[in-house]
Amino acid sequence: MNPPPTGIAIVAPSGLAPDADALDAGIVRLQQQGFIVHNYYDHAARHQRFGGTDEARVAQLHAAAANPAVKVVMALRGSYGMTRLLPHIDYQLLADSGKLFVGYSDFTALQMALMQATGHISFAGPMFCADFAPAELDDYTVAEFFNCLRGPQHRVLGAVADGASDNPEITVAGRLWGGNLAMLVSLLGTPYFPTIDDGILFLEDVGEHPYRVERMLLQLQQAGVLGRQRALVLGEFTAYKLGAYENGYDFEAMLAYVRATLPLPVLTGLPLGHVRRHTTLPFGGMAQLTSSPRGFTLTIADYPTL
Repeated sequence: MNPPPTGIAIVAPSGLAPDADALDAGIVRLQQQGFIVHNYYDHAARHQRFGGTDEARVAQLHAAAANPAVKVVMALRGSYGMTRLLPHIDYQLLADSGKLFVGYSDFTALQMALMQATGHISFAGPMFCADFAPAELDDYTVAEFFNCLRGPQHRVLGAVADGASDNPEITVAGRLWGGNLAMLVSLLGTPYFPTIDDGILFLEDVGEHPYRVERMLLQLQQAGVLGRQRALVLGEFTAYKLGAYENGYDFEAMLAYVRATLPLPVLTGLPLGHVRRHTTLPFGGMAQLTSSPRGFTLTIADYPTL
């Protein structure tokens, strides 16, 4: 006997949908994946660059958490807006709901705050506009999403083809956490930044020049965050432009510098970021990381599943 369809809520705590015409087709694609869709986003109610007023976007999160027919809550998209909502979210309601909250980019702010307030595990994974509204789904992204949410373990491989380069020989274990670098750094010094020791930190970003990536990593180091972690795993850093002024300073030069400077192993090759092909990671799950210059294996367990 097949299990009943899973209820999934679409919420817009950050930006509005860039292509309103693709919304209905994206909902059909989620339905074809076996979901019953509960859409809390109303394109007609968008506000400025946001998916609604601040009050309406908080209400979407709370309504999805309170809906007993919903098991997964997926962000419409990232962009910006979650930071405005952080003081107004009922984190205990979200945690007590047992829902699986999924997203990346700006959604990192909610994942950080939810972990800090309640210890609730969420998921760095697909978002509706980027991953289900396009006419063609990415098979790897969809498979990784379902494999992760079904559990009980999730294994992610980082290979040379994914950008793994000169990774160190290590085997470490710890709590997996992280997400978008700029959003994570923006929460330093606030009540929304979780204190995680002996963790495995993963990071990605878009549109951030290598010197800004370096600056943010140094900020995390100087704030004492990186010295408490067992490893740093970098995903995709895309959509930036180098100029003649760089004089040889590019992402690889930045990477060499931070590897020589930061107090922990720095790995590359995580298939995660603002790209079509990306994995899903439990933010707060327990992970084991085994790495060599050829790549790495990241195995995560002890997280909620479908």
